[in-house]
Amino acid sequence: MNLSFFDQFSSPSLMGIPLILIAMTFPALLLPYPGNRWVTSRLSTLQLWLTNLVTKQLMMPLNKEGHKWALILTSLMIFLLLINLLGLLPYTFTPTTQLSMNLALAFPLWLATLLTGLRNQPSTSLGHLLPEGTPTPLIPALVLIETTSLLIRPLALGVRLTANLTAGHLLIQLISTSTTTLFSTMPAVSLLTLIILLLLTVLEVAVAMIQAYVFVLLLSLYLQENI
Repeated sequence: MNLSFFDQFSSPSLMGIPLILIAMTFPALLLPYPGNRWVTSRLSTLQLWLTNLVTKQLMMPLNKEGHKWALILTSLMIFLLLINLLGLLPYTFTPTTQLSMNLALAFPLWLATLLTGLRNQPSTSLGHLLPEGTPTPLIPALVLIETTSLLIRPLALGVRLTANLTAGHLLIQLISTSTTTLFSTMPAVSLLTLIILLLLTVLEVAVAMIQAYVFVLLLSLYLQENI
């Protein structure tokens, strides 16, 4: 029984071919493509409004130099948002529950922000490793601590996203299993667990949206430090 709870996190495959790439590219097929008409559909208008809202929120803490990253950050935000929400549907696979995928997204973007700072303002970027006014005996220890905290950032990004989504999926499966098990023996308790399941599902929808936003927001803050 314990193993069956974690089967939902195993990458699906067909004839030995992993299907995670299909699961990653499927959300893009749901987005409406812009046409040549002056009057667009309500879905296209909603998509444009959501894209403008996300871009405005992400670019707010950045200066004009960081606005070059608007396309990358907004696309990543919408990509993670769709994957997280689609993963809440029954009998679906959520790629963002895989730590390898989240690290593959976090590490290159974090490294790009770091290299941007080292190229544009190397003195300021290296100055973050040593706070101003540090006593001389504490300099080696503080440099080591700040370097470790800097290098652990992509790992923290990936683990945060993976842990939150994995915990939510496990809770949903545990409560849904108890609901179906108790239905024949204790219907009243089963109804109570069903109400808890519905409330937890609403909470997980909010968590899926918040975690996608936090992932990209932290990347934008790392970018702000280096520009």
